[in-house]
Amino acid sequence: MTKEHTAECMNILGEFCGIRDVPELTPEALKRRCGIRQADVMVLFGGSILCGGDVLAAAMKEHVAKKYVIVGGAGHTTETLRVKMHEAFPEIETGGLPEAKVFEKYIAYRYGLHADFLECRSTNCGNNITYLLDLLKENRITFQNMILTQDASMQRRMDAGLRKYMPELTIINFSAYKAKVTVAPKAETVVSDGSRAEGLEGLRYEKDIWGMWDIERYLTLLMGEIPRLSDDENGYGPKGKDYIAHVDIPEKVEQAFLELKQVYGSMVREANPRFASSKAF
Repeated sequence: MTKEHTAECMNILGEFCGIRDVPELTPEALKRRCGIRQADVMVLFGGSILCGGDVLAAAMKEHVAKKYVIVGGAGHTTETLRVKMHEAFPEIETGGLPEAKVFEKYIAYRYGLHADFLECRSTNCGNNITYLLDLLKENRITFQNMILTQDASMQRRMDAGLRKYMPELTIINFSAYKAKVTVAPKAETVVSDGSRAEGLEGLRYEKDIWGMWDIERYLTLLMGEIPRLSDDENGYGPKGKDYIAHVDIPEKVEQAFLELKQVYGSMVREANPRFASSKAF
């Protein structure tokens, strides 16, 4: 598999998983695409890389929602978030904090902003949704639409999870970033454990994204999504574990996944039982 084809397949998966229903989070963009100038609620999920905090802050400055929520306890991406945030801003102490509090500290420190609510107990995409809905109900927040911002690799699954519980809700997806993988002839990607991921050397991102995963981790996250999104006996859809609403996976996406799996099958991310719950998707 050539590096060019690896990059192409990764970009197909990334485009499918990282939904953005509007080109930007502004009242004008919401009006053009959704017929509203302000959503009832906007949610940032803590599984996002660091730039998710900037997305939330920019949206708050544009007043794109009536209420803002940050959701996230501790899960498989939490320690990476803590470490990277503290390295970028040593003044922000992140040790042991849930994801929601890490992002709340960040937007307060850098922008002087505060979310209306923090949800700090959830450990996976499943209870991200159920605890979010519990929190809104407990605080008597009524809503007919909601903006969701999650890491691009998990955005479509978050949408499907919310659709399972609230199929009537208007969901506006805005993934935290849009990444494009390209080939840099003289570049070399070093994976986090110091080894080399065979076949990934020389792949890079077309543009810098603050806090972005290394190429190997991004590939692992993307490849872990397609089996989860599948509506079959092994997937998370209604015909499988029934964690999420049905998702149509285009043939082009299935093919890209299968081609990557032939080479990088060992990198398909398995669910971590440490963060499981009855709704652990």
